[in-house]
Amino acid sequence: MKGAVAKSKDLAQQIPNSYVFNQFANPDNPAAYQGLADEISADLKDKDVTAFVAGAGTGGTFAGILTRLRQTYPNLRSVVVQPAGSILGGQTAHAHKTEGIGVESIPPFFDQLVIDDIATISDNEAFKQVQLAAQKLGLFIGSSSGAALAASLKLAEQLPPKANIVTVFPDSSERYLSKEIYQF
Repeated sequence: MKGAVAKSKDLAQQIPNSYVFNQFANPDNPAAYQGLADEISADLKDKDVTAFVAGAGTGGTFAGILTRLRQTYPNLRSVVVQPAGSILGGQTAHAHKTEGIGVESIPPFFDQLVIDDIATISDNEAFKQVQLAAQKLGLFIGSSSGAALAASLKLAEQLPPKANIVTVFPDSSERYLSKEIYQF
C-alpha cells in the first residue's frame, strides 16, 4: 500500500488538476462511515450491542463506525480484525492473501480510539468462512469479510447468550472469482 500511495502522489504532481484523496490520512474517510453507524443503530432499535468487529485497512471504516456506535453504546467492546501478516498488536509483517485489510503502519484514525481487542485471522480461516458463507447463507463475500466473520464467530463463543455483535462485510466476491475462492 505504501507504494500505491507514493505512486498516486507522484501521478498527482504530473497530472494537472488531479487530487489525491489519501484515504489513509483524510479525516473524511472515517466521517463517511458515521451514517452507516446511524443506520445500524436505527435497525437495532432497542437492542443492546455488545461488540463491534471490523477489519482495518485504512482504518476509516473501523474508526468511523466505532466512534459513532460508542455514542449510543458506550460500553461497546471493539475488536479490530487483521490478517496474519499485519502489524497491529506488535505482529510481524509478512505477505498474506486476505485482501482489503492489514496495515503496514498504525492508521492515524486509531490515535483517539480505545480498541479492546485485536483479532488476527489466518488466510485459511478467512477463506474457510468465505466458502461457508456462500454454501450455507448464499452470501458471496470476499476475504476481508471472511476474516471479520471468523473473528465474530470466535468472539461469540466468549460472550453470553443473546449478546449482539455488529460486523460489516466491506467486500463482495466479484473481484475475487478468478482466485477460485469458492472451490468446494
